[in-house]
Amino acid sequence: MSGDHGHHGFHGPKCWVLTLIVGLVLGAVLSFVAPASYTGHGAQTVEAPHGDGEHGAPGEGSLGSGFANEPLGDPVTLADAGDEGGALPAQPIPEDHGQADPAHAGATQAQGAGAEESHDAHGPSPTVPLWLVIPFALLLLSIAVMPFINERFWHAHYPDFAFLLGGMIIAYYFLAFGQSGYLHGQSYGSYTMLHTGLEYYSFIALIGGLYVASGGVLVDVKGRGGPVLNTGLLAVGAVLANITGTTGASVLLIRPFMRINKGRLKPIHIVLFIFIVSNCGGSLTPIGDPPLYLGYLKGVPFQWTIIHLWPMWAACIGMLLAMFFVIDTIIAKKHPFRAPEGADENAPAEKTSIRLRGTSGMIALALIIAGVFIDPMLKKFAGVEGLPIGPTFQIAVAITAYFVASREILKANDFSFGPVREVGLLFVGIFATMAPALGFLSAHGHSLGLNTPTAFYFGTGALSAVLDNAPTYLNFLQVAFGEQPINADTVQVFLSNRLGQHELMAVSLGAVFFGAMTYIGNGPNFMVRAIAEAGGLRMPSFFGYVLRSVALLLPVLVVIWAIFIR
Repeated sequence: MSGDHGHHGFHGPKCWVLTLIVGLVLGAVLSFVAPASYTGHGAQTVEAPHGDGEHGAPGEGSLGSGFANEPLGDPVTLADAGDEGGALPAQPIPEDHGQADPAHAGATQAQGAGAEESHDAHGPSPTVPLWLVIPFALLLLSIAVMPFINERFWHAHYPDFAFLLGGMIIAYYFLAFGQSGYLHGQSYGSYTMLHTGLEYYSFIALIGGLYVASGGVLVDVKGRGGPVLNTGLLAVGAVLANITGTTGASVLLIRPFMRINKGRLKPIHIVLFIFIVSNCGGSLTPIGDPPLYLGYLKGVPFQWTIIHLWPMWAACIGMLLAMFFVIDTIIAKKHPFRAPEGADENAPAEKTSIRLRGTSGMIALALIIAGVFIDPMLKKFAGVEGLPIGPTFQIAVAITAYFVASREILKANDFSFGPVREVGLLFVGIFATMAPALGFLSAHGHSLGLNTPTAFYFGTGALSAVLDNAPTYLNFLQVAFGEQPINADTVQVFLSNRLGQHELMAVSLGAVFFGAMTYIGNGPNFMVRAIAEAGGLRMPSFFGYVLRSVALLLPVLVVIWAIFIR
């Protein structure tokens, strides 16, 4: 995916600047043609985060790691939340639970003074219109369709699409939503774009940092790729994803996975790798995937995920590994291993072994993962917040890691900056244009009829497939909490009954599992695709990938729903 693929003409940084300027001008014109409407002054608010990166992961990113920076989103006025200006409604309690739900009906008493701290008065609050989501839809459509129309043109100009559409939204937010006094002296537009920028910075710091650091680590797997070895490697990746995050596990294992399957590697191998390692595997710990880490920062106990989600993790990963084994067995029969030209085909197979090389890279990986916790710790113990100290530390570690890495290991990994360059440039536009989509969702999510675990599972999942799954997680969790802010006290009350646990389970699984449904659902997805294509494998298009995820992954997720959610 990286590079210009022999395309000639006006492209590159100069073209990016020009398209950004054009986008900013169009956004400025749009702000005069369709000015914003404001409602409410000084209304009480609840925090409903509007965006986050996982990607990155720490995501992941992730699609991002912006979750390390608090405050995590836009306050949504209770007065503005409903279609008729009403407050977010508490969720009804199914009769079979047999008791009132204190998480929805009586959390105010439990939260005490913490509620007052979480409520803040803000000034004029604009209404985010649905039509403002069009640039985001156009960018997604471009990613899906342009490679079909003219692949060479798309590879050379995808940053121009991102900068043009992203620039439109940025200018519109600063100008149309520029009325001062929204919060802390900022306008709604500047407040939202500032946090979007911080989230993108955190996202790319984690995604890029893990990518660069992993380039200095060689997972030296000996043996011929085949159903048994490949399935075992993916199982290891599913466990590793909960320790290093899905991004860390993906970038560590994708290259050795491709190496041992050289000559027999098919796109379906990479698609299932994305399902298992880059997404579903990371559902056991808050470190595993950005949505779960956001929940941890909001007060969900660290051990809650592994205690309550391990049966779903085991069932999902087990079904996907079994599916992979069957598919890889069929591939092995149709395409038996052939020794490289000049090699003895009758030579005994190399004994299977795994060895790690690259001490400096492993240290850098550990430091980058530790960087996820820097900002939360500074906020908790030093009262420092709003500064991207953790992401800056991660970038510094990544730069150092690249210069001290063994050139031999970098060469063995076929390391280049092409894949991370593509992710970084394209997600500039995704983050900017996604802000209105998340803002609209946070204000109108309650009107989507979300009042059962099934609705939360599929609702969170459907939007996590096309939006960043981390902020989608928090927006849907806020809907589950109704009027109450999400903090340690209200979370404790929310989880004290069966319905609260069931709804958090549904939101968590929907965000993590469905992030694998598209290339943009989670940060590592696009990264793995870019690495595979940089290695010479022609990956499915956006729609081609979606067709495979609908055929292979969606039935597994429906089974998870039937067994554990409904």
